[in-house]
Amino acid sequence: MLLIDPMPLDRRPTRAVLLLAGLLLYGFSSGLMLQAGLGQMPWAVLHQGLSRSFGLSIGTWTILVGALVLLAWVPLRLRPGVGTVGNVLVLGVALDATLALVPAPTTLSVRVPLLLVGILLNGIATGAYIGAGLGAGPRDGLSTGLAARGMSLRVVRTTIEVGVLATGWALGGNVGVGTVLYALGIGPLVHRTLPALSLRPERSAARPATPPRQRRRSRSWAGRRTVPALRSGAGARSASERVPRP
Repeated sequence: MLLIDPMPLDRRPTRAVLLLAGLLLYGFSSGLMLQAGLGQMPWAVLHQGLSRSFGLSIGTWTILVGALVLLAWVPLRLRPGVGTVGNVLVLGVALDATLALVPAPTTLSVRVPLLLVGILLNGIATGAYIGAGLGAGPRDGLSTGLAARGMSLRVVRTTIEVGVLATGWALGGNVGVGTVLYALGIGPLVHRTLPALSLRPERSAARPATPPRQRRRSRSWAGRRTVPALRSGAGARSASERVPRP
């Protein structure tokens, strides 16, 4: 039994590059929003609160929480993809690198544009890594997995996001106007970026060729089915009567 879904057969290098670029950009954009200091997405609030309360870097907590959420897939009988595992490992590394390289601005005239750029890039990154078609992130997969058990996806997603946000805020995470802007803007952004960046399966890969023997059987079966249709009907004539004689 495979523990990870295999990669699609078509355009594997393109899918891998798109996935890696999306994950790196996602971590980079998350770092920009954190450095802006005006509030960030709910999961980042949780990671920041855990870092402030128990030590370790925000990127390390991003990896640890992602791994714990991935374990919650087991009772749901979900199987991760390559993108799911990459999501757990790459995001935290890219996030910590961004926090180390990009200084935190002190003036509001820089913090606001930094926040807006972070939200915009995060929408592009989400469309890229999901569009690669190599598996959902552990947090998204948890929501869809629970919804597949008969729950409303909207209720499940809202409950998880609100619970994560409240826990992160209680632990000292930064909640602000950026949190609201992200909640309002990420949906419309992904609505545009996901169709533009999605790699749909090629026809040759999605529809396997019919074996020659099966095609011959299909033609012969179709011929047998058309014979009664030729001879049915009250005014039908024989085949010899329909062919004009020389």
